[in-house]
Amino acid sequence: MAFEDTMRSLREFDINDLDFENVGSWPFPIKLLIWVVILVGTLAFGYYYHIEDLQVRLESERKSEEKLKKEFEKKAFQAANLEAYRQQMRDMEESFGALVSQLPSDTEVPGLLEDITNKGLLNGLNIGSIDLLPERAREFYVELPIAIVATGSYHDLGAFISGMAALPRIVTLHDFKISAPKGDANNLQMRITAKTYRYRDDEV
Repeated sequence: MAFEDTMRSLREFDINDLDFENVGSWPFPIKLLIWVVILVGTLAFGYYYHIEDLQVRLESERKSEEKLKKEFEKKAFQAANLEAYRQQMRDMEESFGALVSQLPSDTEVPGLLEDITNKGLLNGLNIGSIDLLPERAREFYVELPIAIVATGSYHDLGAFISGMAALPRIVTLHDFKISAPKGDANNLQMRITAKTYRYRDDEV
């Protein structure tokens, strides 16, 4: 019976009869419909903004996940190759130690000058002069330039250069100048700068 009364009231209902100042007098089905519309609208509104916020957070989490994956892959690779890295470090330390041992200390420089002189004499050169130039400090080492003037034949000069490369200490050669002062190709004069190096272990 109640259902039939409700249907009859809906058929007889005229929207122009709605009094917004007296909502309580509205038919129950109309009030129910309005409640449903408001509820659905509220849920839809809240759901939309909530989902939008979740989408933003999801995108942020995805980016964070990608970053963490890359970091994990990098660290996993490093961990898997840790022993190889340690071995490389040991090899580098040994190589570095070997190179440093080839750098003369202050007390060894006179011996190096003597070795250079002997190399020249053994190869038939006439050593005009060997002069120590001012040191040049670098970040990790000190350059010790040595100006050399020697005369001899072309082949003797070549043999001297090769002999310098075979010295037990690190010596590099720079600024070659070869001339024939008297026009004699068998009596050439060579001016060259030899550089050796000293490690700044006590200065850094």
